[in-house]
Amino acid sequence: MKVVILAGGLGTRLREETEYRPKPMVEIGGRPILWHIMKIYASHGFNDFIVCLGYRGNMIRDYFLNYQIRNCDFTITLDTHKIDVHGNHNETGWKVTLVETGDTTNTGGRVRKVRSYLDGMPFMVTYGDGVADVREPFLDNLNQPFGMALVGTSLYVCTTDGVWRYTYQPGQTRIKVLACRVRRPAGRPCA
Repeated sequence: MKVVILAGGLGTRLREETEYRPKPMVEIGGRPILWHIMKIYASHGFNDFIVCLGYRGNMIRDYFLNYQIRNCDFTITLDTHKIDVHGNHNETGWKVTLVETGDTTNTGGRVRKVRSYLDGMPFMVTYGDGVADVREPFLDNLNQPFGMALVGTSLYVCTTDGVWRYTYQPGQTRIKVLACRVRRPAGRPCA
C-alpha cells in the first residue's frame, strides 16, 4: 500500500525554522521530520512513498537525489566527477516518488494531483510534520479494501458509501468505528 505524504505547506507555525526550508525538512536528531515519518511507515512494511511537494520543494528533491552520498562514505575523482560510494544506507526497498503539487494547493488538491501515481489502489495519507508513534496493531488490523488516510491514531476509510473514522487506542485489540461522515451505508451502524 502506498503512503502519500503532504509536504507542500508553508509551515507558518514554525516560521523561525521554515523561513529557509520546508517544515518536513526540519531536523530531529540529525534527520528531517520527513525521514522519521517514512521510517515509521517502513517499519510496518509500507515503503512506497509519494511525497506531495510545494513550498521549497526543491530542497526535498535535493535531499533524495543526494541521499546516498549524504548517508554513506564516498570517493570522488575531481577531474572526471566519478563517484565511488562505500557501503550502503539502511533504507533498502524504499521507493520515493516526488510530485510537484504547488505552493498554495490545499490538502485535497494535493491528493488529487497525485492520483495518477496511486493506480486506483488503497493508500494512506499523512502530513509531512506528523511524527507519531502509531502502534503496530492499528496498522496490522487493517484489512479494508478501500482508500485510507492515517491522521495521528485515527484512520479515515473512504468508500463509495461514505467516509468512516476508526480510532485505535493503546490496549485495544480491535479497531472500532467512532463516527461516520458523509453518509451511512445501509446495514452498517455508525458508533
